[in-house]
Amino acid sequence: MTTTETPDTLRRILDYSSRADPYPLYAELRKTPVALQEDGSYVVSTYRELADLLHNPHLSSDVRNLSRPMPAVEKRETPSFINLDPPEHDRLRRLAMRHFGPPHTPGLVSGMEPDLTAIVSGLIDDFAGKQQIDIVDDFAYPFPVTVICHLLGVPREDEPRFHVWVNAIIESIDYNPKTDPQEKLDNGVQATKDLRQYLGGLLEQRHGRPGDDLLTRLANDDGPDGRMTDEEIISTANLLLIAGHETTVNLITNGMLTLLRHPHVLQRLRDNPDLVVPMVEELLRYEPPVHIIPWRAAYSDIHVADTVIPKGSQIMLMLASGSRDPDRFDDPDRFDPDRQDNQHLGFGSGIHLCFGGPMARLETQIALTQLVRRLDRPRLIADPPPYRPSPVLRGPIHLLLEQG
Repeated sequence: MTTTETPDTLRRILDYSSRADPYPLYAELRKTPVALQEDGSYVVSTYRELADLLHNPHLSSDVRNLSRPMPAVEKRETPSFINLDPPEHDRLRRLAMRHFGPPHTPGLVSGMEPDLTAIVSGLIDDFAGKQQIDIVDDFAYPFPVTVICHLLGVPREDEPRFHVWVNAIIESIDYNPKTDPQEKLDNGVQATKDLRQYLGGLLEQRHGRPGDDLLTRLANDDGPDGRMTDEEIISTANLLLIAGHETTVNLITNGMLTLLRHPHVLQRLRDNPDLVVPMVEELLRYEPPVHIIPWRAAYSDIHVADTVIPKGSQIMLMLASGSRDPDRFDDPDRFDPDRQDNQHLGFGSGIHLCFGGPMARLETQIALTQLVRRLDRPRLIADPPPYRPSPVLRGPIHLLLEQG
């Protein structure tokens, strides 16, 4: 199941020139559902094979199970639970979830709706008098950053410090030693150390003190699974701080761009705000915030389609390609908020299903509902807009609008 064309197709997908529209290249990639690459890794691009792998216990998220070592920003640090396998993954995720959602804090996300609406309203109020609006800088970035800072207990005024570190970490996610300068990886490694040191300083202040934020709760929680070590808390906070806003920025921005490209849907949402729930699910399929899981490892030989992936192999999961697979979704390149059968891969699947998915959904639902209600005849200034460098976390770096 290998072709000589597929490695070239992957290179073109990863190249920045394809960032605005990688979907035709995903269609090429799906012709070979499981494709061996020149470096010995495998790329999986079709829905059925991706869904099977995401639920396959022989697929590892731990870099230590790769037969060929790869550069990793976290390799000398305590991994976050997203980079661990059961039972450690399950223990750490349970400990974090005790303070983030059901069954122990079932009303956390839904109870934040008034506060989220107030933050969104305030940001849109600030649009007054502006000839141009950047949906990213003026709205989609500050909104989830404010929310995750509040939840974690990170001072909002420290955002300029951790913003630089987060950018460097994100840019290093898809580091390729053959094509990227060593500086890209080095910057990511240093940024990870700086961010962890910063979070460690905040954690030191929380031991033995009351508080409702997640850092304080984790620092003082003696639940049935015991207490996280400080290193485990720092790794968890590091993950939640980054994932808690980066993906939501992309989801909101991709959502607004899609609505502006589909003005009839924008008008429907303005007339019927309840449409936002299925519409956000369709956005997660059609223009997801995470396109690629750059690596997983085969615990043992894995049979996928007609291919045997050898133990220790690196596997790249092309989630956004799977969510546009015509063998799974009718007319997959059409944006259809009325789509009924919509089990997309926008938040992944299996044991690593996105931890913050419920919060990201609610944030995006509120954001898009308020934007279309309050913006006056918004128009794109540039289409396509400029995109972020990363093919993994894909979204516009700016989205300039004018209104009125």
